Amino acid sequence: MTEKKSANERGLWIAGIAFTFFIALVGFLLAKVPGFNHIGQLASAIIIAVAYRQVFGYPEMLRAGITFSSKKLLRLAIILYGLKLNIDVVFRDGLGLLARDALIIAFAITATVMLAKWLKADKEISFLLGVGTGVCGAAAIAAVAPIVKAKDEDTAIGVGIIAMMGTVFAIGYTLLRPILPLLPTEYGIWSGMSLHELAHVAIAAAPAGEDALAIALLAKLGRVFLLVPLCFIFIYFMKRKSKGEEDGQNKIEFPWFLVGFILLSLFGSYVLGHSIPVSDNVMAGISTATTWLLTAAMVGLGLNVSLKDLRERAMKPLIAMTITSICLSVLAYFII
Repeated sequence: MTEKKSANERGLWIAGIAFTFFIALVGFLLAKVPGFNHIGQLASAIIIAVAYRQVFGYPEMLRAGITFSSKKLLRLAIILYGLKLNIDVVFRDGLGLLARDALIIAFAITATVMLAKWLKADKEISFLLGVGTGVCGAAAIAAVAPIVKAKDEDTAIGVGIIAMMGTVFAIGYTLLRPILPLLPTEYGIWSGMSLHELAHVAIAAAPAGEDALAIALLAKLGRVFLLVPLCFIFIYFMKRKSKGEEDGQNKIEFPWFLVGFILLSLFGSYVLGHSIPVSDNVMAGISTATTWLLTAAMVGLGLNVSLKDLRERAMKPLIAMTITSICLSVLAYFII
């Protein structure tokens, strides 16, 4: 009887994981539809997950597998994301940009939090949006959320907003490019320092040519690199905040997935392509797998979102994040 129950639980666990990938697949297909093709698979999948929750409710039988996706697969996606960070390139060519990248991150987080306070917006969502705006979008929010003990619902809302608004800004940049008095490389630096995710930077910078795209991605990689020290700063403050509290739930667990992120960054920077030859197709495949894992994880988070809470809690943080993003674009323009 126990073995039968265990087998049944295992089956439901697998079904829960499969369910998150199924919605990720539907999101992938939806992202092919005109209109949705501008916001991408991640945001499309979150929209579907939120809609599913409102219509059908949370699939309780599949909770174990869905939770596994939203927790474990999320950390795996962050670890694999480390391969996108070429530390060697950052150290060799991007040190001059790092100081400006640090200024951008500090401004984005501070401005968003201050605006949120002024607007009386939700603090947790606003903080996550500030981190996503300053660093690297969804990946930054996903990395910081467990450190600051953000709710799954808040994380999903933050990722959804950052994915959609980042796309809006990327398209806006491409429309502004022909009328701005910037050289291609200057435009690339501007895009890399101020847009939300790597994909958004690529969308905006590619029309300006290969040189603009290369320097844009370098500027963006500097911000991704700074995610690691930023996370450790948050760990320090969270430990100080919880120090002296008796409740064991307030204990800050060490984010081992960040170690994995760093190790894969080093591995990808100094081993892959050097000691171990690897084709572009393999790297593209790993990047695609990372996107799918992150999307499935975000589906798990999106299923926790209440539409009522979304209406009540997301609008003011969205306003704060939008104002910050506009100011960030202006700041980056003048410090190129």
